[in-house]
Amino acid sequence: MYKVYDRWPEIVRESFESDQDSVNFDGIEHIVFAGMGGSGSICDMFASILSKTKIHVNVVKGYLLPKTVDSNTLVVAVSVSGNTAETLFVLDSAHNLGCKIIAFSSGGKMQEYCAKNKIEHRIIPQSHSPRASFPAFLFSILRVLEPFLQIKRNDIIDSLDELEKQRGKISSSNMGDENPAISLAKWISDIPLIYYPWGLQAGAIRFKNSLQENTKMHAITEDIIEACHNGIVSWERPSTVKPILIQGYDDYIKTKERWKILKGFFEGKEIDYHEIHTVSGSIISKLINLVYLLDYATIYRAVLSNIDPTPIRPIDFVKSKLSS
Repeated sequence: MYKVYDRWPEIVRESFESDQDSVNFDGIEHIVFAGMGGSGSICDMFASILSKTKIHVNVVKGYLLPKTVDSNTLVVAVSVSGNTAETLFVLDSAHNLGCKIIAFSSGGKMQEYCAKNKIEHRIIPQSHSPRASFPAFLFSILRVLEPFLQIKRNDIIDSLDELEKQRGKISSSNMGDENPAISLAKWISDIPLIYYPWGLQAGAIRFKNSLQENTKMHAITEDIIEACHNGIVSWERPSTVKPILIQGYDDYIKTKERWKILKGFFEGKEIDYHEIHTVSGSIISKLINLVYLLDYATIYRAVLSNIDPTPIRPIDFVKSKLSS
């Protein structure tokens, strides 16, 4: 797995500079991204990237489309394996409702369904596992949808450059204590509680998922503003939960105020916490570099715990019990 992660900058550049044909859709008022697990993380990323635009976006992680979908809705179905039951169900529903559709997978049943029903489909090779395939799918989809989403090309290029810098700090070629992913991995224990600001939810959820899949440990996420209205009360009692604070380089001024208050509260209670800061730049650059750092930390944590991060036997168990 780590060999794939060491190549993330190359994978990203190759994916964005691939020969995948771009598409453009007219009259779209609503986009629904559908995917589960590692594919769902990609959908979350697009929701965050587009949160600063006027495009109405939903992410579906399950079987049911929003009731608001119609012929002016674009459904983007993402399944790295191409065999995800929930996403295939959504794909079929979108087709029956007359939505505009584009699907992305490494093949599988999704490719067969799209070919049979003349639905736009793009093949993207899987790298090791769905979660490790994150950058290839994210930037291949960015390339295909770039004209339609009106994302600034410079923002994408800058994110590639920042990712290269990040690799020099966190990859397996730098195993010293100055590696921030290793430092975080050594700090992680018990049950991590990941606080995040609006806009970085996709990075926090991806971190939670990677902790669960790679290190086989429980993890929790909470929005920093909402937590100040409920979750913070839980710290009145002693706990083995460990707070991790994901802060944006340019968080909203009231969010920065909340971080300061929360850190003061933790220090007053003598609760140890770990801070993570995004890089500067566009939302794309912030998120992809955040995911790269946090994903790698989970791999290092797995190694430190003598755990093979690759197997996901409980997920395989659930899938084996699902009706076709």
